[in-house]
Amino acid sequence: MRALTWQGKRTVRVEDVPDPRLESASDAIIRVTSTAICGSDLHLYEVLGPFIDAGDVLGHETMGIVEEVGSAVSNLKPGDRVVVPFTISCGECFMCKRGLQTQCETTQVREHGCGAALYGYTKLYGQVPGGQAEYLRVRLADYNAIKVSSGPPDETYLFLSDILPTAWQAVDYADVPDGGSLAVLGLGPVGQLASRIGRHLGYQVMAVDPVRERRAMAERHGVTAYDLGHGLLDELRRNTAGRGPDSVVDAVGLEAHGAPLAAFAQSAVGLLPDPIAKKAMKTAGIDRLTALHAALDLVRRGGTVSLSGVYAGQADPMPMMSMFDRQISLRMGQCNVKRWTDQLIPLVEDASDPLGIADLVTHRVPLEEAPAMYEMFQKKQDGCIKVVLSP
Repeated sequence: MRALTWQGKRTVRVEDVPDPRLESASDAIIRVTSTAICGSDLHLYEVLGPFIDAGDVLGHETMGIVEEVGSAVSNLKPGDRVVVPFTISCGECFMCKRGLQTQCETTQVREHGCGAALYGYTKLYGQVPGGQAEYLRVRLADYNAIKVSSGPPDETYLFLSDILPTAWQAVDYADVPDGGSLAVLGLGPVGQLASRIGRHLGYQVMAVDPVRERRAMAERHGVTAYDLGHGLLDELRRNTAGRGPDSVVDAVGLEAHGAPLAAFAQSAVGLLPDPIAKKAMKTAGIDRLTALHAALDLVRRGGTVSLSGVYAGQADPMPMMSMFDRQISLRMGQCNVKRWTDQLIPLVEDASDPLGIADLVTHRVPLEEAPAMYEMFQKKQDGCIKVVLSP
């Protein structure tokens, strides 16, 4: 089959790889009909190379048609249309039963002290072949393949795999009071959806992003959007009675703009031989914390900061005195996709499209064009906000 593979820093390639096959009675094989490029894929493209090997198949936002099922699969049959959560979980363990599927005790990557395995990601999360390919082997398929209706277009359901529940969890974790204020830092796909979810739930929503096209998209959905600039935090405080917003979602993560020393450190680690780079990242790795520190500075006293952007540093400096003094709550983590599925399916199937799902994809291209789209997405060219690939 054809699949997008990682080859090196800022280098991905579509090439022929072996077709996946059933390896467990609980597996299913799906023919991929749509797969998307996620902002966290760009971390593999740029920063996390020491934990990935040339030839690894990328991608974790996937949907398609069931082609084959293992003997233990009872909820699926060939021909079913499914969307696949990016987290691989069992649904039966202590963690899954508490809605913490990202901590699944069946698929935890204990070798690296990490949580549940993920599709198309690094050795830290199982190095499981991903879905930017013509076919995908779905593990524990009865729980990890969500059956959806055959009628609507793929984009109706595709984002249930990751970015929509990620945005929903980010807003839920932000603990915004009824009628309260929410600031969203970063208007990539997750930030766009988090902003719209905030509006849907009746909050005052303010969002920040340096890219004009991203601000324009947010404004189409009733979000007040701001460019980066001197005095921005003071302006946002003035718009919230001088206190700052009740809650802030950081939808940026470890590769934020405006942190040249951390950016240099990330690049330098990436140039080291893999064994040394892995050790450095696990013990002394740092993130670009511009967005996180801005969120902690902006939120009102007693407020909550919710992190949906990925962070991976082990030596990140945090303003603990200020956080303690101002009684800031901080919540974070990979998205527990299945925890939110039942709440989200009615919203994406609602003909009125309350979350504006139809207005998110800016580029839909064949899988063969994926390398060019990775570069375009990373460089924020051509108004690129969300890319969907068709194998």
